[in-house]
Amino acid sequence: MENNLSLRDCITLASLFALMLWITKLGESVFGVSLSNMGVFPKELSGLIGIFSAPVIHGSYQHLLGNTLPVLLLGSMLIYGYPRSRWWVLSIVWIASGLGVWFFARESYHIGASGITHGVFFYLFTAGLLRRDKRSSVLLTVAFFMYGTMIWSIFPQEPGISFEYHLSGALSGFVCAVLFRRWDPKPVTKKYSWEQESADDGLDEYDPIIGDEWKLENHRKSQGS
Repeated sequence: MENNLSLRDCITLASLFALMLWITKLGESVFGVSLSNMGVFPKELSGLIGIFSAPVIHGSYQHLLGNTLPVLLLGSMLIYGYPRSRWWVLSIVWIASGLGVWFFARESYHIGASGITHGVFFYLFTAGLLRRDKRSSVLLTVAFFMYGTMIWSIFPQEPGISFEYHLSGALSGFVCAVLFRRWDPKPVTKKYSWEQESADDGLDEYDPIIGDEWKLENHRKSQGS
């Protein structure tokens, strides 16, 4: 299946997800409620619901602002650059990052879209290294230039930041890149007219102006003339 989405369509889809994050946070403010208890809480059955709900919940507007731009940019790059694997990657990263938190994280509610953004970043980064085609390399370069610091944020830093979500997302993105590295077709390399080989008469090395008669003679012999 080829990519039937334009870059504008891909940006629109990523923007809709970012809009959903903002609507969720604004809803908390308007109705005076907190949805933080719908995050992932490790090793508690009630905390399993957070595997599905935690990425759309944020503790503050600052937290949400910090995730909005990565969602837009990294999400757009994934959707546009990897048409066959994109939805598989997003689904696996979403669920696997939450499961990783549920099994191994500290006992607290873990929320936010940063697990997904780290997963997408590590997918783009690893896929670019493995595939080495022009498009993947460009996506790797842009992603690393803008969000290369995500490599360090998978380690413990501030107490209030869920590095476990970052690490789980990164690992799931890495695994997806290894598994799906051959799924997406590589872009066709454009050949210019001067690069095309002449196949009409098999005389691509014969220059009638210079007069490479010995090449012409070899060609005639090979044809049985």
